[in-house]
Amino acid sequence: MHDLPQGTLIRRGDEAYEHARLDAVWNERKPSRFPEVIALAEDERDVVAAVRLARREGLPIGIRSGGHSWVGNGVRDGGMLLDLSRMQQASVDPVARTAAVQPAVKGPALDQLLAPHGLFFPTGHAPTVGLGGFLLGGGYGWDSRRLGPACLSIEAIDVVLADGSLVHATDASHPDLLWAARGSGPGFFGVVTRFHLRLHERPGRILRTVHSYPLELRDEVLTWAYDTLESLSPAVEFSAKVGFTPGLDRKTASLTATAFCETGDNPLAPLEAAPFRDRAIRAVIAQDTTMAELYDAADRLTPAGMRWALDGIWADGPVDKILAAAGPLFDSIPHTTSHVLWMLWGHYPPRTDACWSSQAKVYLSPNAGWTDPAEDLAHERWAHGELAAIQHLSKGLQFSDNNLADRFDHGLSPSNSARLEEIRAAYDPAGLFRTYMSPLESTTAYAAAAPARTH
Repeated sequence: MHDLPQGTLIRRGDEAYEHARLDAVWNERKPSRFPEVIALAEDERDVVAAVRLARREGLPIGIRSGGHSWVGNGVRDGGMLLDLSRMQQASVDPVARTAAVQPAVKGPALDQLLAPHGLFFPTGHAPTVGLGGFLLGGGYGWDSRRLGPACLSIEAIDVVLADGSLVHATDASHPDLLWAARGSGPGFFGVVTRFHLRLHERPGRILRTVHSYPLELRDEVLTWAYDTLESLSPAVEFSAKVGFTPGLDRKTASLTATAFCETGDNPLAPLEAAPFRDRAIRAVIAQDTTMAELYDAADRLTPAGMRWALDGIWADGPVDKILAAAGPLFDSIPHTTSHVLWMLWGHYPPRTDACWSSQAKVYLSPNAGWTDPAEDLAHERWAHGELAAIQHLSKGLQFSDNNLADRFDHGLSPSNSARLEEIRAAYDPAGLFRTYMSPLESTTAYAAAAPARTH
């Protein structure tokens, strides 16, 4: 039997415990949840050993891949935190156009591996996002409007199951496992140690347009963006943002469009026809850019070292109704790096071999960023409370930004959610693996209780 090497199994009370617990969450706002054991895995054998140990000791397992979960989903009270952050191997087969990646591989590393071969994968927008949680959660990444959520490009997985076995799962050998891995997010009932991914042809050119407008044009900008989406190529990733804009000293209503196209094409030209175009405070127009620059831009919008609270809903229908209901959310954006994302997604055809299922035309996402712990409760209440007031518009949530403990919503269609639980019962009947967070783990509740809380 393979045992975890000395030093990679840390129990509560050990000297290394608190550093390992805090390091497991990228967000500077760390959850007040304390696992009994932290297992730091170097490879698949370590993962198998950790799962078998958890079974023997009756420890429910939470999993960390890259640590970018805003709410620290893998860090739970009691049980085991299985930390996969050291598992960062990646390889590419340029002939088969596939890649094999471990869960802690991040977007820039994979993109650098693929670029010499003219290949591409829709990685997460922020460079700090680990592929494990990103893929399981659906994977809304660069060029996903054209290529689809990244989870749809999973061809196979190597996964350690609740019985401690390591299996290579394909659509032929374990169709239920692959179906669940494509979009169940924190509800997945196994430890994926390697993803086998279908790759795509690299775009010949990447263009970026960014317009920043005075805040008083907010509703006009958002309405125009909503109405314009269908006229844009699927190769254009299109969003608006209200609030903080890097490099400007005031809140703005901004439009951002990124085109993944061929040399000579410019699918971004329609943005210059916006009726309010002459009122832009600042504009970058169809500028050639690189993936490294795109990662950097995303990183500057949600920089490390800050406290963050995020939430989001999918919505569609008449845009005026969405804007009327969301008015208080927009009107109360904190005077920090906080902002509201208005991501124009449209729809991507669902597939029967994937449980991924929640989407709508627009993704409305408050992003609260701050530095003072004394302000935790105010920012939590803005991010989740204002969104709760427009819950009637929701068509579901993205697992990447979920906070199910603070605002219940659906990450899957009702039928897919029911099927997921049936499959979970078959593969993990004892509930060894943690699933979605509950209201008892609410980060807002932690913030409210902070003055009286002791560890």
